[in-house]
Order: sequence, then structure tokens, then C-alpha cells
Amino acid sequence: MASEQILLDRPRLPATPPPLDWSTLADAFEAACLLRCTPPPAVVGNRRPAAEHRPPSVEFNREEAAHRMRQLLHRLDVPIEHEVTVGGLRRRFELHRLSVPHQHRPAYARTLEAGWRQGRRELLGGPVPGASTVRRAWRPRLAAAAWRAALLAGGRHVRRHILGVRITDRELAAILVRGAALLDVPALLRPGTGCYLVCVADGPDRQRILHSTALDPAHLRERS
Repeated sequence: MASEQILLDRPRLPATPPPLDWSTLADAFEAACLLRCTPPPAVVGNRRPAAEHRPPSVEFNREEAAHRMRQLLHRLDVPIEHEVTVGGLRRRFELHRLSVPHQHRPAYARTLEAGWRQGRRELLGGPVPGASTVRRAWRPRLAAAAWRAALLAGGRHVRRHILGVRITDRELAAILVRGAALLDVPALLRPGTGCYLVCVADGPDRQRILHSTALDPAHLRERS
């Protein structure tokens, strides 16, 4: 009886949230990759803030990246406020600021953190013996989602013989290299000053990456 009482008195551990379904995972993972392509907020040290401290707003200097983030968060049922600021004198530029309303910020942080952790595990964890057909089909889609985010929001490094992106996030850079392999494309990782350069060769490798990351017309409808 005493042992039963001790077991009953033990604090219950929080339940592990169920994994995201594949479609939700793809959207949440791509949104998390877009977020990691943006400059990290100023914090002490080099560590990126945890999920609960993620900034409730993100800024893009490319319209395509901002619209893609809006599409993804719309499908994840996260409302977004979109502000556009125009600046510059001789060279005009637009800055797109996406903000999550206060009451939706906890769900936004949880969803993106779950998408990042689960997607990262799928791509960096290596092949799983006996993996299902569905899993084998979705892992290249996650790889394409990471590359799409990097091409939209990362620092493009295009030369005659390569297609590359500059990434400040080390884990995302590793995911891009692994993701390229899942898309049957060899990629190189070159450390730079304050960033990582991930690049693929021009020709068939570049075309395969661009083809894999292209959005079908159904994904392009919602732009307002």
C-alpha cells in the first residue's frame, strides 16, 4: 500500500507530443528553415534562442521569401501581419516584416520547433532499416524544402560553375549537404567568414536542385 502511495505521489512527466504528420512536417520544417536563413537576433554568445524565446516577427529583404513564409504559416493556421517598408536613396529596397499576433505566438513557436527537430532528425539521422515507402518518399521532399528555403532567403552565391548559398546556421548547412545527397546531387560545404557556403556544380546538378525546389501552380495561388 505504501509503495502504491509513493507511485501515486510522483510528479507526472509531461507527455511527449505526437509527431507531426508528413504534410504538416514539410510545411513546419520549411518555415523553420526560412527562419534560420534570417540573421539571428542579438544575444549573448553564439547560441540561437530556444523555441520559447523565438522572436514573434521575422524580416525578409526578398518578397518571394516573405510570401512563401506567409503561405506556409497560413497552412499551419498561424495568422500573420505583413508590413512592407521601403528604404534607400540611390538604391531602393523593400523590407518585409512578418509578425505573429500575441495570442498565436506559443502555437507558432511549438509548431516550428517541432518541425525543425523532426525534420532535422529525418535528414541527419541516416537511413532507417525497413523504412516505409511513405517515409522514403517524404525524406527527399524535406530535403527539397530545406533547399527551397535557402535559395529564397539565404545569401545566394551564383558563379559560372556553381550554384551556392551562404548560411550562418551550421545545422542548416549540414542539412543542405545531406539533403543534396538525398536528391542525388553532391554538395560541398566551405567555411567562410561568419558563414558557411554550400554549393553544387553547374549543369545537371544545379538543374536537379532547381527542379526539386520548384513549386507547382497549386502552391503559388495564395500570394495576398
